[in-house]
Amino acid sequence: MVFKSTSTKQHRRGASGMAFVEALMAIGITGLIMLALVGISVFSGRSFVAMANYVELDDANRLAIDTLTRDLRSCNKVFFCTENFLALEDFDGFYLYYVHSPYSKTLWRYKAGDAKTLLTNCEDLRFQLGKRNTQPGTLDQFPAAEANEAKVVDVSWKCYREILGVKANTEAVQTAKIVIRRQGT
Repeated sequence: MVFKSTSTKQHRRGASGMAFVEALMAIGITGLIMLALVGISVFSGRSFVAMANYVELDDANRLAIDTLTRDLRSCNKVFFCTENFLALEDFDGFYLYYVHSPYSKTLWRYKAGDAKTLLTNCEDLRFQLGKRNTQPGTLDQFPAAEANEAKVVDVSWKCYREILGVKANTEAVQTAKIVIRRQGT
């Protein structure tokens, strides 16, 4: 009489159980790898957006300071100044205005009916007038009591950019002391 062994069925059951465990392990490892890849791609994407924001912010700051420097160095005189407003008589006799709105966080340049936005997301901007002479022991100029005494305009601002609605990139304070060539002594 031939006896059939049940070991073949048990072997199959054990093998099928082992395949299930192997499949679970493969799914788990694949899930961890996919999770790592998603994390790396999200981090890389945010980094690329942040770098693009820094480049845009740096370009805007450079263009604004270049424009302001060119206008101040060639103007005839400063005739009015507050923290957020600078009024000049330009070299051609036209009036030139720089206006910072703390509410819209924008710096505008106005000349002869032409308005140009120089900076956006500019949360702080200050103009200060100084005389030619420096204060002893410092690099700061004596403050000008009146606009017609000004020889130096000290300007500083701080701008930012957003990533997904969150203030993420903040440029360090940009400052410049610009000497007016034609006004003052």
